[in-house]
Formats: sequence, structure tokens, C-alpha cells
Amino acid sequence: MGAGQSRNSNTLVVQQASQALDQLKYEVAQELGIQIPQDGYYGYMATRDTGAIGGHITRRLVEIAEQSLAGQSGSGFSR
Repeated sequence: MGAGQSRNSNTLVVQQASQALDQLKYEVAQELGIQIPQDGYYGYMATRDTGAIGGHITRRLVEIAEQSLAGQSGSGFSR
């Protein structure tokens, strides 16, 4: 595979999300102080680093979803 190509077989439901997810990846990596390879090849990165980026992205996406759901009124649930 050449530079910038991925073996990831996941397909996005919303194709426009690709750019947003890519931006999120770079933001999270920067926050963690991890340098993402410019050529797109992750083979030389430590598994710990790539896992940390993926884990933080997942946490951030869950937070966004929770905030979105909490913002929806009239869900029928009351406390």
C-alpha cells in the first residue's frame, strides 16, 4: 500500500464525517503530544500511541453523543 492508503475496511455512514474524524485524530494526537506521520504510514508508531489516540477519540465521540442526547427535550424520561 502506498502513502496515505489505509487497510481500514470500515465504511462511514455519513461520508462527510471522514474529514471531521481526520481532524479530530490530529487534535487528539496534538493534545497527547503524539506526532502523526506525515506520510500516513503508522507502521513505525508505537501501538500504545495509536491506541491512546483511538481511545481518546472514542471517549470524545461518546461525550458528543451524550451531549446531543441530553439536549433533546421531550424524551419522556423524567427524574
